[in-house]
This record gives sequence, structure tokens and C-alpha cells, in this order.
Amino acid sequence: MADEADEAHETHEERRFTAIYDECRQRVWAYAAARAGRQAADEVVSETFAIAWRRLADIPDPALPWLLGVARNVLRAGHRAEVRRESFAAELGRWTARPAGDIAEDVAERLAVLRAMAALPDGDREILILVAWQGLTPRDAARVVGCSPAALRVRLHRARRRLARAAEGAEAPAADPAATTPQAATRRQVATVQEEM
Repeated sequence: MADEADEAHETHEERRFTAIYDECRQRVWAYAAARAGRQAADEVVSETFAIAWRRLADIPDPALPWLLGVARNVLRAGHRAEVRRESFAAELGRWTARPAGDIAEDVAERLAVLRAMAALPDGDREILILVAWQGLTPRDAARVVGCSPAALRVRLHRARRRLARAAEGAEAPAADPAATTPQAATRRQVATVQEEM
């Protein structure tokens, strides 16, 4: 009977872990790829979920903020800040390389935002990634970075302002401000990102 109870308990744990993995794996990978590049993302995800399995009883609901906090610690422990910046810059370089020929307006807008993001300090990028791309609330993002929700809101506000300045700084003045230009498109895209946050 004890063996049957152990099997039922293990099955419950396995089911819970599988559900958490299925629900969160892609978002943990996206976070790791945005912070350290695609090459490191798979390793970070593997280590994050190995830790999650060992500490399954500690995982709260929802699990994503906890997992992103673990992924953040894995990144910090496994890579020096400079190596992460170089990898991220190389990844952004691949994302923002312009192909020959015409580029659709939405692609140009995304490239402009990615360039502006690349110009931000690492801490600003992390907060914007957590809130805008990962969709975390400021409270959940605060758990990931290890600060209070109030401090996170202040940091988020400052990161948004720096993103807007970085996007404007990369632009040349347009002859007709009302015209549809890459600069105007960039301003619209940054405004959209800020509204979503």
C-alpha cells in the first residue's frame, strides 16, 4: 500500500511538473534568449527546469515569475555580464540586419524598437522585456528582479523614458512631421510598447 501511495504521489508531482513545463517553457526560453541570446537559452531553460523539479514544492501559483527568477539567477551565475551583453548585441545584430530590397513598415518599426532596446542599459532592457514582452505585472516583475513593486514601477517608468529617448536619438528629423516615415513609425511603435506596459 505504501508503494501505491508513493506511486500516486509521484504521478501527481510528475503531472504538476509537466503542466508547469508545458505552460511556461516557451516564455522562459524567450526570456533567456532576449537576455543572453539563442545559443544560451536552451541551456538556461534546462537548468531552470532542473531546479524547478528539485524544488517543485516551492513553486507558487502562478509559476512563471518564480521560474523567471530562477532563470535570471542561472544567467547571473553562469555568465559574466559582459559576455551576456556581447551575446545579446550579436543576437540583436542578426535580428536587425536589413535584408536587400523593400521592407514592410511593421518590420521597419520592429527593427527600430530593437535598435533602441539595444542602446539601453541591461537593467532597463530586462524590465521592459519582463513587462512588455513577457506580459508580467509590475508586482510579478518585481519578484523576478528582487525589488519592491514600487521600486519596479519607478525603474519601469525610467526605462520607458530611456527607450523613447533612444528611439528618438536614432532618428533623423523628418521634413514633414505628419508624413509616414520610419521615424514616425518608430515613434508610433515605441508609444504602442509604452501603452502596453
